Amino acid sequence: MNIVVTGAAGFLGSHLTKELLMKGNHVIGVDNLSTGKISNLDTCFESKNFSFIDYDVSDQRVIEVLENYKVKIHGIYHLASPASPKFYQSAPFETISINTDGTRNMLELAKRKAAKLVYASTSEAYGDPEQHPQSETYNGNVNTWGPRACYDEAKRLGEVYCYEYYSRFGVEVKVARIFNTYSAGLRNDDGRVISNFITQALMGADITVYGDGSQTRSFCYVDDNVRGLQLLMECAEATGQIINIGNPIEYQIIEVANLVLELTGSSSSITYHPLPEDDPKVRRPVIDKAINLLGWEPKVDLKDGLMHTIEAYRRNLIFQ
Repeated sequence: MNIVVTGAAGFLGSHLTKELLMKGNHVIGVDNLSTGKISNLDTCFESKNFSFIDYDVSDQRVIEVLENYKVKIHGIYHLASPASPKFYQSAPFETISINTDGTRNMLELAKRKAAKLVYASTSEAYGDPEQHPQSETYNGNVNTWGPRACYDEAKRLGEVYCYEYYSRFGVEVKVARIFNTYSAGLRNDDGRVISNFITQALMGADITVYGDGSQTRSFCYVDDNVRGLQLLMECAEATGQIINIGNPIEYQIIEVANLVLELTGSSSSITYHPLPEDDPKVRRPVIDKAINLLGWEPKVDLKDGLMHTIEAYRRNLIFQ
């Protein structure tokens, strides 16, 4: 099949692209390399089934660029967007544009090509939740007037575009609300908690915990996430649905910090810093829909996933 992956050079996009190529698909990767790294796709360029376009998906001309391939497009994974607060808060307008204009462009392409589309939304759509754990029916508690709003609200508006193209034009769209994802491929300067903790521990720097560490997250290893996205694309019953993709096991941030210290054998100290504005206090998905519709649930536990990630980070630090 011919598959378009936007954000192909990013963390999640590059993992998905490699998996799709391994299964014999033809993949057209699109990325403007604002936060993605072309080196993430090194092995993909070895495949005759891979094409890459350096382009901003929020530019409407991307539709024509992709139509010029003159091939049947079977599916579109729209993953393009900064995903770390470090990156989206430094580029708020670009983040808004890629999740609104970019989403509409990919939906329009899907409409013209009669293609299926999976939109990578986020657990940030729930904001700082007042309902715990979070099911897809919860409408969220998002602040529109704060530093995270450019990402949270843009993703939510992207979901609205998906709804309109599904209800008005019958586009086969599925929305994945993705919870915290990690693995060895997550850049060590990404700024998210797993990359921060492991990099700091391996370098012997202080482990920076924001708040008192009692806030919680649910961490999903990238292999599980990629498998969930593919099942979502393939599931006809999921058309027009929003589905949580994440690990339902919840950890306090201080637990994760101590586990990273244990697994790395680091002598780093833990330091505490003020909690960033609008930082969610709890986060855990209800995944009943994913289990019942997709037959999906995560398989990799946090300890095993962290061990894989730590070893890869350690190798990278040695060769830097």
